[in-house]
Amino acid sequence: MITMPSRGKYFISENEARRSTDSLYETYCCMSQQFPLVVLFLVIIIGACIALIALLFSIDLDVQMHLLFFITLCTALGIFIVIFVLVCIESLFQRWMKIFALVIWVCLLTMGYVFIFAGGAISAWDQVPFFLYINFVLYTMLPLCTRDAIIASVLSSISHIVALSVHFSVVPDMSSISQLISNAVIFLCGCLIGFFHKFSMERALEQTYEDTLSCIQIRMQLDIKKKQQESLLLSVLPGYISMEMKLAIIERLKESNYYPHKRDNFHNLYVKRHQNVSILYADIVGFTRLASDCSPKELVVMLNELFGKFDQIAKDNECMRIKILGDCYYCVSGLPVSLPKHAKNCVKMGLDMCEAIKQVRDATGVDISMRVGVHSGNVLCGVIGLRKWQYDVWSHDVTLANHMESGGVPGRVHITDATLNHLHKAYEVEEGNGHQRNAYLNELKLKTYLVIDPRTKQQSLKTRHLPKPRQGNDGLKMRASVRMTRYLESWGAAKPFAHFQQRESVSSEMSAPNGKIRKEIPMHSLRLHRTLDRNKSQKRRFEEELHDKMITTIDGINSYRQWVKCDVFSRMLLSFREKGLEKQYRSVCLPSLKYYVGCANLIFICIFVIQILVMPCKLLLGISFGIAAIILLIILFICFAAHLKCWVNSSTSNFFVAISETVTKKPIVRLPLILIVIGGVLVMAILNLHTPQGDNETMCNVTSTLVKKNGCLPYYVCCCILGLFTCSVFLRVSFELKALLLIIACVVYNIIFLKTYALLFDEYHIDLYNSSNNVTLVKNPKIMASFYLLLFGFTLLFLAKQNEYYCRLDFLWKNKFKKEREEIETMENLNRLLLENVLPGHVAEHFIGENKKNEDLYHQSYDCVCIMFASIPDFKEFYTECDVNKEGLECLRLLNEIIADFDELLSKPKFSGVEKIKTIGSTYMAAAGLSIGQENKQDSEKPCTHIGIMVEFATALMSKLDGINRHSFNNFKLRVGINHGPVIAGVIGAQKPQYDIWGNAVNVASRMESTGELGKIQVTEETCNVLRQLGYSCESRGLISVKGKGDLQTYFLCTDVTKSH
Repeated sequence: MITMPSRGKYFISENEARRSTDSLYETYCCMSQQFPLVVLFLVIIIGACIALIALLFSIDLDVQMHLLFFITLCTALGIFIVIFVLVCIESLFQRWMKIFALVIWVCLLTMGYVFIFAGGAISAWDQVPFFLYINFVLYTMLPLCTRDAIIASVLSSISHIVALSVHFSVVPDMSSISQLISNAVIFLCGCLIGFFHKFSMERALEQTYEDTLSCIQIRMQLDIKKKQQESLLLSVLPGYISMEMKLAIIERLKESNYYPHKRDNFHNLYVKRHQNVSILYADIVGFTRLASDCSPKELVVMLNELFGKFDQIAKDNECMRIKILGDCYYCVSGLPVSLPKHAKNCVKMGLDMCEAIKQVRDATGVDISMRVGVHSGNVLCGVIGLRKWQYDVWSHDVTLANHMESGGVPGRVHITDATLNHLHKAYEVEEGNGHQRNAYLNELKLKTYLVIDPRTKQQSLKTRHLPKPRQGNDGLKMRASVRMTRYLESWGAAKPFAHFQQRESVSSEMSAPNGKIRKEIPMHSLRLHRTLDRNKSQKRRFEEELHDKMITTIDGINSYRQWVKCDVFSRMLLSFREKGLEKQYRSVCLPSLKYYVGCANLIFICIFVIQILVMPCKLLLGISFGIAAIILLIILFICFAAHLKCWVNSSTSNFFVAISETVTKKPIVRLPLILIVIGGVLVMAILNLHTPQGDNETMCNVTSTLVKKNGCLPYYVCCCILGLFTCSVFLRVSFELKALLLIIACVVYNIIFLKTYALLFDEYHIDLYNSSNNVTLVKNPKIMASFYLLLFGFTLLFLAKQNEYYCRLDFLWKNKFKKEREEIETMENLNRLLLENVLPGHVAEHFIGENKKNEDLYHQSYDCVCIMFASIPDFKEFYTECDVNKEGLECLRLLNEIIADFDELLSKPKFSGVEKIKTIGSTYMAAAGLSIGQENKQDSEKPCTHIGIMVEFATALMSKLDGINRHSFNNFKLRVGINHGPVIAGVIGAQKPQYDIWGNAVNVASRMESTGELGKIQVTEETCNVLRQLGYSCESRGLISVKGKGDLQTYFLCTDVTKSH
C-alpha cells in the first residue's frame, strides 16, 4: 500500500517544497478554475452590455437624454473587451488576475451607481438585483481569495444600503425602511450562498489537485515499477522470452481473479529451437579445494567477481551466459539472434577465460586453472517449471559440450570437429585426445582438438629470459582464499540487482511517508557519498519530471479547452462517453446533500422574510409558507438524521439514520427529494403574486395601492432570483437536472412577468414615474425583471456546467487514482513474485525490503541444511531428436509438466520450508533449512525436523511422478540423493543474478544421487542417523566409491513409496 504525501512533501528542501507546491497549486487553481470562470463571466457581461445597448435603441429612447447611461455602458463594454483580450494571454492573466478582478469590480460598481442615480426617481429596490449579481460573481467567478471576496461583497452591499439610506434621509419615505432591510437580507443571502459555493468549490479543487498530483505520481511510480519489472525479468531471462512469460503471468492472474477454480490441463512451455549455435562449458579446476578454506563472504565475493568477469568476457564476445552450476559456467553464442561467428566467439571467450584465470594464478599464487569445452550444433532453449526460473538449454549437442569440458585439459580450450569446421582456420589446433579422458567421447568415437592460444607464443618469447614472479613474504602468509578475494575485488564486478536497487531507491523515496531526505548525510566512504549524490540527483530529476507532467496536465484539463476538444466528456451535457463510467458517477454517494438542503432552506427563509417585510400580510402567504416550511424541514431532518446516533441510540433513531444513509447513497431516493426542495423554493418565490379580480379600473387602483404602500413588485423579481440560486447550491447534482430546472424556471418567470402580469408591471411603472421620458431603461421594472432573470439564468447555467466539469474531473481522477493504485499494487506484487521466483523470500527482502542493503553482497552460512537431488535418468533415453517430436520439443514439454507438478508441491503448507534451488537438465535440486532463524525455532527434542520434511517432499515427488506415468504411459523412476550439513548461500552475478548454495554437503548430496538407484532415496550415514531419530527406517547399502570422497557408507530410505518401486 502506498501512502500519498500531502502537498509540500515532494521536494528535497522544506522551504523549496513549500514554494514549489504553492506555486504549482496556484497555477493549477488559476488555469483549471479561475481562468475559464473569468472568461465565461466576461462573455456573459459583454453580452449583457450589448443587450442593454440594443434595448436602449429598440424601445426608442432618446440617447441624448440618457447620455451618461450610454457612455457608461460603452465605456464598461470597452473595458471588458480589453480585459477579455488580455485574459486570453495566459501568462498575463496569471500575473495580473488580481488587477483584472479589481478593475471588473470597480466597473460593475460604477455601472450600478450610474443605473441608480442617472435618470428617473430613486426607489429602495433600485438595482438590488444588479448589486446581488456583483456580490455573487465576486465569490463564484472572479479570481479573488475568500478574504478579498468577503471584503468586496460587504463594501458593495453596505455602499448600496448607505447610499439609498442617505438619499431617503433627505427624501423621507416610511416604506423605504422595510425595503432597505429586505435589501440587506437579499445581499446577505447572496453573500452566504456565494461563500458556500466558493468554499465548496475550493475544497473540491484542493481535493482534485491532490488527486491529480497523486495520480500523476502513481503513474510515474507505475512506470518505474514496470521498468523494474522488465529489468528484473531481463536480468534473469532473455528479452524475447521474458515479455512472453510476463504477459502469460498477468493473464493467469486475471483468470485466477475471475475463475478461481479454473485449472489448465497443461502448463505453458516457453522453449524454442535454435540452430547453428556454439555451446561453451567451463569449469574452474582446483576451486573446490580453495572454496573449502573460504569464509561465506570470501566465497560469495570470489564467485561474484569471477563470474562477473566471465559475464563481461561473454558480453565482449557476443555470448549469452546460460547458467552457473557451482563453479561451472556455461554459455551459448548465436542466441537469440543467429551469428555467423558463433564458434569463433565461443573459442575466443574460452581463451579469454583461461587467460583471466592465469592472471589470477600468477598474481596470487593460488593453484587454479580453467578447463573449457566447446561444441557447435543445435539447442532447445527456454524455461521450464513454475518456480525459480532459470534460462537453460537442452539437446544432445549440449550434453556433448558438457562432456567436452569434463574431458578437456586444464588451461586449454577443447573443441569438437563441428566447432573446428565453423572456425574456418581462425585458430591453430592440435590433437585433443578427448576420448582418452572421457568415456562418453570414447563411446561416440569423437575426434577432438585443443586450441592454441595465439597469445601463448608471444608471451613465451617475451618471458623466456625473465624470472618468474614470486609472492612476497606477506602474501605467502595469507590464506589462498584471502589472496584471491583481495585480488578479485580489484576487478570491481557489479553487484546483483544493482540497477534494480537504484530505481527502487527513487521509488521508495518518493513514496515514503514523509517524503523528506535527511539534511545531514553521513560520509562513511567515497562510494556511499557518490551513491547518495546519485540518488539525490535521481530524486531531483523525478521531482522535475513530476512538476513538468503536472504543468502539462494543468494545461490539458483547462475546461475551456476540454469543451472545445474533449475525448472523455460529451461537449454539451459533459456526460462520460463510457456508459459504465457514467453509471458509476451517477450512483456515487452524496454526503454533502444535507448541506445543499440546508442552503436551500436558508434561501427559503430569506424569501419568507423578504415577503413578510414588503408584501401585504395575507392568510394565503402564511398558509403557503407554513406548509412549505414543514415539508422542507422534514427533508432537512431526514438528511441530517445520520447525526442522531451521536446523541440518541434507539431503534427509532436507527430507523432515521438508515433512511438518511439511504438518501445519501441511493440516487433513486434522493432525486425526488431534491426536486421537491428546488421546486418548492421556486414556487414559493412567486406563489403569492396574484392578479386582483375585477375590471381594469379595479386593477389600476390595486396597483396604485401597491406602489404607494409597498412597492413590492420588484421584490418578487429578487425572490425569483434567489429561487434560481437554489438550483446552484446543489453542486454535485447532475447538470442536466439543474439546467432543466433553471430553463423551466426562467421561462415560467418571464411568462409571468412579461405576459401574465405585464399590465400590472406597466401600471406600476406609469404610476411610479408618471410617464416621464427621462426614465432610463434600467428603471423599467418589467424589462429589467426579464433582463436580470436571463442574466442570472445564463450565469448560473454556465456556472453549473463549470461545476459539473469540476465534479466529473474530480471523480475521473479519483477513479484513475483508484485503478492505477490497484495496478501499482499488482505491479509491486508481481515484482515481488518475480523476484521471489528468482530468490527465496527472505533473500528477496535483502534486495527489496525496507532494510535492504544495496552496498553488500548477500551471503549467509548455515550449520544444518538438508539438500536433495532428484533426477530422472530414464529421461535421457526418452529424449530423442526427430521430426515426430519436433526435434525434442515434445519431450521437453513432458519434462516441463513433470517439473511444474513438482513445483506445485512447494505450495503446500507442509513444504513451505523447502526451497527449490534449480533444475539441471532433468535433475531437481532443493534444500530445507535455509530460512533465517529457522534453527532457533526448531523443536529441542527433534532438532532436525526439516530433514524429515525433505524426505517427505522426496516421497511426494515420487508419488507425483507415478501419477504422471499413469497419464503419459511412461515408466519414469526418480533417483534421489539426500545429505545434510553446513552450507554457504549467496547471490552472485550482475548480468543474471542467481541464488545458489555451496559446500561439501552439497557435493555429497549430488554424489548420493548420481551413485544411487532408480526408485530409491540414498542418504549418508550421518543423515541416516538423524532420520532414525525421527522415526524413519533405513537399510544399509554398504560402502560405495564416491568421486573425491573415497568410500562412503550409504543407506537406502525405507518408505512405502520406495518399497513399491
